[in-house]
Amino acid sequence: MSPASSEHGATRVSRTPSQVVEDYLKVIYGHTEWQHEPITPKRLGERLGLAPSSVTETVKRLTAQGLVEHPRYGAIALTAAGEAEALRMVRRHRLVETWLVQEYGYGWDEVHDEAEVLEHALSDRMLDLIDARLGYPERDPHGDPIPDSEGAVPATRGFLLAELTRGVVGVVTRISDEDPAVLRELTARGIGLDSSVRAGDVSMDAENAVWVVVDSPE
Repeated sequence: MSPASSEHGATRVSRTPSQVVEDYLKVIYGHTEWQHEPITPKRLGERLGLAPSSVTETVKRLTAQGLVEHPRYGAIALTAAGEAEALRMVRRHRLVETWLVQEYGYGWDEVHDEAEVLEHALSDRMLDLIDARLGYPERDPHGDPIPDSEGAVPATRGFLLAELTRGVVGVVTRISDEDPAVLRELTARGIGLDSSVRAGDVSMDAENAVWVVVDSPE
């Protein structure tokens, strides 16, 4: 497959057919993990940086393989088999991100694309060694839960900062990594995981990317 640009602005390297399947399943899972909105083929293409025709053909293949369900003109949903494979890749991606940040000093705004490459290259044994080295972390640098080796996902909680009344203070539990500019904005403001943030004190883009648990109104 020819290279395609991701939302992070980097150029994707060519991927094998199995890697394409893994990436599709991972993106489908990630889209619905923190929101109840189903993912459509159009949105999937936007997330992957691919043309609609390419997405349509691959989704047909995933459906034939029993990994997704896609009713005509409807949204895409993972089957049980598809979710199991997605969780395997989500675990790889988030562990690699955590490893790169903690061991090699990568910034949380630059680690995504590096992990996109490495997640396909590491053996299961190497991944388990990384997990042990890091102390079996339950969340990645952006607050996303890391599935364990059995596919169990740590519990998550939180509300979008944008949903809170202006002035209400929350503690950050998760930050979407879709837009590196938002991550850089938050870094400049000294805001990270477990930081306190007040609704209305950051840009609207940031408010729609930050999940918090409510602390107290001020």
